[in-house]
Amino acid sequence: MIEQIQVEVTKRLLQINTIKIQPSNPFTWASGWKSPIYCDNRKILSYPEERTFIRDQFVKVIREKYPQAEVIAGVATGAIAHGVLVAQELGFPFIYVRSKPKDHGLENLIEGDMKTGQKVVVIEDLVSTGISSLKAADAITNFGGEVLGMVAIFTYNFPVARKNFEEAGLELTALSRYQKLIDLALESGDITEDQVESLNKWRESPETWGK
Repeated sequence: MIEQIQVEVTKRLLQINTIKIQPSNPFTWASGWKSPIYCDNRKILSYPEERTFIRDQFVKVIREKYPQAEVIAGVATGAIAHGVLVAQELGFPFIYVRSKPKDHGLENLIEGDMKTGQKVVVIEDLVSTGISSLKAADAITNFGGEVLGMVAIFTYNFPVARKNFEEAGLELTALSRYQKLIDLALESGDITEDQVESLNKWRESPETWGK
């Protein structure tokens, strides 16, 4: 099932230019890493058909993999809207996790109501190293929730991310992933065979690529 979902989701992300691939003119991430690819999943929200399709795939995965789920959590800020759509479709409570506690009022790190022991599925829009995603999952655990797993729109599938999720004992399921993106972009002519090698080298060692 997930293979078919990844193909269709990736095609749709490419169609609406959510993902840009520029090996010869790389982007610079906040971390300072050079990247031949940029993924902006916030654009999905502007396209009703794609937005609904992504929601439905999240729902399908959650119902199949986590039938015991009780709460949907979104990771701020990119996954909040998608998480709300999923929670609404499932009829579940929704919470979201801030990157850091508010500096005023109740100083919440987690917004919304969740009962101790409730089973939570975390929604992410994008996973790179996995550090911020796993930090959000830890916050939910510390808040008294039981995190069943995480479902993301896209993952770069970096080796460091796979290692981080494995060490955390948390399962990540992505509706689209980097290698599927490269395969489809090559098939459609968006990239060339010559560019594929560079793109694959970047994924294996993004911290040193382009230096």
